[in-house]
Amino acid sequence: MTSTLYSVRNTVRKLRASKGLSQGQLGAALGVSRQTINAIETERYTPSLPLAFSLARFFEVSIEEMFHVEDSPADE
Repeated sequence: MTSTLYSVRNTVRKLRASKGLSQGQLGAALGVSRQTINAIETERYTPSLPLAFSLARFFEVSIEEMFHVEDSPADE
């Protein structure tokens, strides 16, 4: 049987680098830890909706521009 798994991909690292910010600086600006920013960038953590909106506002992009969902079939 086949099911669909979803992976959330993001461009946070690219956007952060384009502004010349460290993970710590971005975290401080958003009120989260450097570790949280690292986990988002490495796609080990999908941020809450309020944090996703904060990231989008900070970088002046839409959530859809920053985060996208990829689906891939996986065997159960």
